[in-house]
Amino acid sequence: MSVPASVAALERTYETWQSEKPAATGPRGAVASQNVEAAAVGQAILKDGGNAMDAAIGTAFALTVAEPWMSGLGGGGYITLYSAKEKAVRVVDFAMKSAKGLNPADYPLAEGTGADLFGWPAVVDDRNVNGPYSIAVPGTVAGYALAMEKYGTKSLADVIAPAAALARRGHRVTWWTMLMCGADMSALQKSPATAETWLPGGFPPAMGADPAPKFLSLGNLADTLEELARDGAESFYRGAIGERIARDAERLGSSVRMADLEAYEAEIQEPLSMRRGEATYHVPGGLTAGPSFADALKDLPAFSGSEPDAETYAAYARTLKAAYEYRMENLGHAGDHGDRSCTSHIAAADAEGNIVMITTTLLSRFGSRVLFPETGIMMNNGINWFDPRPGRPNSLKPDTKPLCNMVPAVVTKDGKPWFGFGASGGRKIMPAVYQLCSFMNDFGMDMQTALNMPRVDLSAIDTIYADTRFDEATMASLKAVAPTERWPATTYPIMYACPLGAMVSDSGVTASAHPTTPLSTALAV
Repeated sequence: MSVPASVAALERTYETWQSEKPAATGPRGAVASQNVEAAAVGQAILKDGGNAMDAAIGTAFALTVAEPWMSGLGGGGYITLYSAKEKAVRVVDFAMKSAKGLNPADYPLAEGTGADLFGWPAVVDDRNVNGPYSIAVPGTVAGYALAMEKYGTKSLADVIAPAAALARRGHRVTWWTMLMCGADMSALQKSPATAETWLPGGFPPAMGADPAPKFLSLGNLADTLEELARDGAESFYRGAIGERIARDAERLGSSVRMADLEAYEAEIQEPLSMRRGEATYHVPGGLTAGPSFADALKDLPAFSGSEPDAETYAAYARTLKAAYEYRMENLGHAGDHGDRSCTSHIAAADAEGNIVMITTTLLSRFGSRVLFPETGIMMNNGINWFDPRPGRPNSLKPDTKPLCNMVPAVVTKDGKPWFGFGASGGRKIMPAVYQLCSFMNDFGMDMQTALNMPRVDLSAIDTIYADTRFDEATMASLKAVAPTERWPATTYPIMYACPLGAMVSDSGVTASAHPTTPLSTALAV
């Protein structure tokens, strides 16, 4: 018996609600995060006189407890910021890198396509994706510490303290916790320490009908955060915390050693900047999605209409497709697959004009799925960013940063701070940030309107994924560029990036959250 056409047409309809999240505006500052508890930490720091960097870094540390499958002390990332003091945009590079002792021969190719995000050729036992062989040298703590030193007003201890208190209490279990743990249950089971924390009793932590909060112990993470607050980042890279990380790494089979931690340094860099109309877009350069963003933007035509139309979206698709084709051939990134949005983004701004965009990640959901028990730190799987095939632009090699997908963006107008966007979502990030900047700059939208707009995604490159809200004229225009499939903007599976933004204006400071990310919010003071 054949499936009725009316049923087949609904195969991709997982959710039928309509979601909205209001922007938050205040006279002093605003912060947005994918997790409400973490955003509340940033809001409290703003109330206590902190600036946007203080609030953003405090929120990022809090995500180590509140959203630990997305980011944490064991990861890395980038910050793009407008500094009111320097009247300039800067980038903080705290990307992960491979260990000095990494041996590419430890990653022999297998038949088929590998697991997880990038569609690389398979590696034996998926060891570049799961487990100790997938772990790269983490940069998060170095990046946060450097950003606070240069652009914060509070001490590193001040902004870590709320996260340490949350860790001492434990992770608040939500239905999203249940989903994240259940979705990766088979991988989490492979690491005893990970399973003990995230699969209590052998199953994902359950959230029952009782509305009283339930908390999950995070092992030694509270001790580690308290020690980090007391002794600073030096302890993580050249002190007692680092020694515990190195011991766990060697015992479990990772190539990361104390010498790798000792040699790691975060860097402050100049952004890659592009002019469009009266605005200038600033993104990270180098081994990020920033160069692909710039490549797409140079061919984007000027728009004359008052709102995006069919030709607008076709222009987005054409320019993004061309940029990603160049990226794949010359920069070494393969296709992005799956439903994962395995990164955290934090957006903050303040009345002084500081704008801070932090994109930080463990790479895959729960990173390597290896929790280091001596510190309670969930470690990244940054090795998964490398192409396992030899002789490629992004091939596995020791002591090297891989190509990544992050592109936190800050936009200035006439040299003054205006707004910023960033997102989680792997290779879905750049198309989202690209379109959102256009919505604001080319069509004069406010931030929340921009976030609510339908978007196209080019993650598959040869196939355009289009929001189901597009009309037939837009679909026809997109199909003229490449084969196009309709996908709704669902909470899960996550078929589009999950962006957040912040801006400064004469009417105050505003932050906005992605409408279909369940626990996301924007808060202001």
